[in-house]
Amino acid sequence: MTLAFGPSRRAGLAALFGALLLALPAAAAPPRAAALSPQDRADIQRIEQFLNGVHTMTARFQQFSQDGGTASGSVYLSRPGRMRFEYDKPSPILIVADGTFVVYLDYSLKTSAYLPIGSTPAWFLLRDHISLSDGVTVTRFERGPDVLRVSLVETKSPENGTLTLVFSDHPLQLRQWTIVDQEGKMTTVSLSDVRYGVPLNPNLFTFVDPRGKTQNEK
Repeated sequence: MTLAFGPSRRAGLAALFGALLLALPAAAAPPRAAALSPQDRADIQRIEQFLNGVHTMTARFQQFSQDGGTASGSVYLSRPGRMRFEYDKPSPILIVADGTFVVYLDYSLKTSAYLPIGSTPAWFLLRDHISLSDGVTVTRFERGPDVLRVSLVETKSPENGTLTLVFSDHPLQLRQWTIVDQEGKMTTVSLSDVRYGVPLNPNLFTFVDPRGKTQNEK
């Protein structure tokens, strides 16, 4: 099912979670891995350790689309497999990853769409064990003053898009990610007021259909 979003909203949401990955992938050359120095590899190992230490997280987010669209809201993460994006009004959008599917809900239209969670770039952040070498290829690594940037693609399906994670350093913290989808459209999500290790209600990750059905009842 395709949601009846406006052009800017549709592009932003597609880039956010890779909705266009449902299309048949085109043939692509194997991804070219970045040339990593010993220090790069040490920093990547620190990033892996940090991400694997994050089991729950809450934050405020700002979303910026390539076409100039913006949105804000709250994000909740519970690894493995669960994430919730609550968009601030007037946006009618809710996105829930329940461990099996990523669900897009438009309350104003009372429509929803489902994606297998493993078909989205965001799945990298939700895995039980996060590795920057298992199934993904690091295509770029950058180091700046108190900032680290790492860009990733799926090794077997690089045409699905690129995920770039941005971390502040000292201490290491996830601050932003950018997704470039297979059409080259870019969406950036920046985080603030981040809290780790907080107890989260499991109901946050249960999708309730606007017609009164839970996802498990569909």
